[in-house]
Amino acid sequence: MTTATRPVLTAATRVAAVTSLVAACAMPAAAGGVQPTASVRPATAAAAQVGRVPRPAHVVVVVMENHSYGQVIGSADAPFISSLARSGALLTQSYAVTHPSEPNYLALFSGSTQGLGDDSCPHTYTGANIGSRVLASGRRFVGYSEGLPATGFTGCDAGSYARRHNPWVNFSSVPASANQPLSRWPANHALLPALSFVVPNVVNDMHDGSVATGDRWLAAHLGSYATWARTHHSLLVLTWDEDDDNAGNHVATVVVGAGVRPGRYGDRVDHYRVLRMLCDLMGVTPMGRAASEPSLTSIWS
Repeated sequence: MTTATRPVLTAATRVAAVTSLVAACAMPAAAGGVQPTASVRPATAAAAQVGRVPRPAHVVVVVMENHSYGQVIGSADAPFISSLARSGALLTQSYAVTHPSEPNYLALFSGSTQGLGDDSCPHTYTGANIGSRVLASGRRFVGYSEGLPATGFTGCDAGSYARRHNPWVNFSSVPASANQPLSRWPANHALLPALSFVVPNVVNDMHDGSVATGDRWLAAHLGSYATWARTHHSLLVLTWDEDDDNAGNHVATVVVGAGVRPGRYGDRVDHYRVLRMLCDLMGVTPMGRAASEPSLTSIWS
């Protein structure tokens, strides 16, 4: 560049440049920058943009029964659940959508209570659900129920097994082969389906049993998977169907595994938003009420 074409920096220009630089340095950090230091991460737009939703190899969803957030989180009777809450993402504002149990399971699985307001049985539904969407994508879905007498069993009760806690058996779009006893759970976690739901029997899910009983059951049956998931691109999602009708349906939901930022999160979630999270993790189109829920992105690293 010649002297004739070189721009001249006047005093005014220099002052404007310095002023602009100072203003830029004084601006607040952009969304996704330094994280809040409060014990509960706020559910703000900035927090919601922190992480992208991962695509895990395996997701296991476990549903427990009839206890509120305050009855399990921090309880001396729930050391294993407390360890999951410390090492994973604890959603402190998680809620069931109704009472009693069965409509909540349907909401979590299909994005709708299907108009059901009780625990009656049997029912058959034809709408979309997370199981059928995962199967349609070419991957495997299996629902594992403790005490289920045999694969594909459609009875309403068998010992401590209750069909009302097993939503996938109600949907004609989910094959009978995906309705399996917990005894079919593979010892090698790498052989698990892309998405699994696990429901204990009515004693071990805390419905008829105690918090301590449920906590011991979780440690015995899901403890090794929770550890494995952290180093094998997989996730464990633990939630409750509803509270005991004394806490505004405030329940605990914990997400543990690879790609999770440990912490306490104040995002307001319910079963529909948890379903939206599962659809996002699986990369399938959300259904029902889940389709209108925002993605849950704050908990991912």
